[in-house]
Amino acid sequence: MKEIYFDNAATTMVYEEVADKMKEIMICDYGNPSSLHLKGMQGEKYVKEAKDILAKLLKVKEKEIFFTSGGTESNNWALIGGARGGKRRGKHIITTVIEHPAVYNVTGFLEEEGFETTYLPVNEQGEVEIQTLKDALREDTILVSIMQVNNEIGTRQPIEELVKVVKNFNPQILFHVDGIQGFGKEVFYPGKTGVDLYSISGHKFHGPKGVGLLYIKEKTKMMPLVFGGGQQKGMRSGTENVPGIAGLAEAAKISYDNHDEKEAYLRELRDYFVEEVRKIEGVTIHGELAKMRAPHIVSVGVEGIKSEVLLHALEEKHIYVSSGSACASNHPSISGVLKGIQAPKEYLDTTVRFSFSRFNTKSEIDCALETLYNIVPMFRKYRRR
Repeated sequence: MKEIYFDNAATTMVYEEVADKMKEIMICDYGNPSSLHLKGMQGEKYVKEAKDILAKLLKVKEKEIFFTSGGTESNNWALIGGARGGKRRGKHIITTVIEHPAVYNVTGFLEEEGFETTYLPVNEQGEVEIQTLKDALREDTILVSIMQVNNEIGTRQPIEELVKVVKNFNPQILFHVDGIQGFGKEVFYPGKTGVDLYSISGHKFHGPKGVGLLYIKEKTKMMPLVFGGGQQKGMRSGTENVPGIAGLAEAAKISYDNHDEKEAYLRELRDYFVEEVRKIEGVTIHGELAKMRAPHIVSVGVEGIKSEVLLHALEEKHIYVSSGSACASNHPSISGVLKGIQAPKEYLDTTVRFSFSRFNTKSEIDCALETLYNIVPMFRKYRRR
């Protein structure tokens, strides 16, 4: 039976062009980019080409692009480096109650260093309300971190409006955006939006795992986290992952080719799935009434059936979904996001996430829907006994 993969918010299949490019570099152009000989210069060329591609896609300067090991490191560096760099101005940080663990676990760490965090509530659709942010800003606020797209329910935040609120209050406050679920799914220009720090992870848009980037706006005061040989202007030492960096840029370039068409296709798949899955009794779509939504994520609450049970029942039919954020752990727990949006109690442990990619098809969705139409009533009947 054909596999149906609907867990693209967790990770994506690498584009063939990306795999081919990385293989060529690993086998043929494998020189250390810090070496002075020709082999090393070949490696350095790939890194420079990747910076050029990504800077143009983001409409920023090449010197504002720094490569990392992925989204978690990018978020860690943005918060820790930004907080430590600005601690003479204050020690107050603002974020939200629905951030990824790579943000909220970092704020917990920073609190042990003497920083204070305000966790903004969100409404029932997972949206940060403008007045809530205004009320939280203080004279000693130095950093605000708000995600572009929520990885569990797909709500998009009004980043441009939120940035204006912060910069009107105090232009020196750093604004970080976790763009890991947004980049490649929607066009976003951090520099034009006024964002100071922007995190990206390659494996979310058909690039390789283990590589990402952090955009750092020019003249932003940042402290490095990784020290060593002084690579990347001393801001992030360590031998560059040349195959990964080249693969990251290649995936980004492909993702942005005919981007509007790809985004429209994802929205078409998502809208079709939502319309049909609602026909099942006792189903809710979390965050469905949000003003802005990502085109690829659907959070489905199925009353009366545990998330893990439904996930494995679908798995038996070779349909792969998620019960929450795969980046948090592989052990099921009550979602902090669902708590944050005050989801009804009956859905806290009965929700699964479907997330689509450009490689999915309507026929795959039909197959998944047919499976749900069959197994949901069966499990409910069994439960009543």
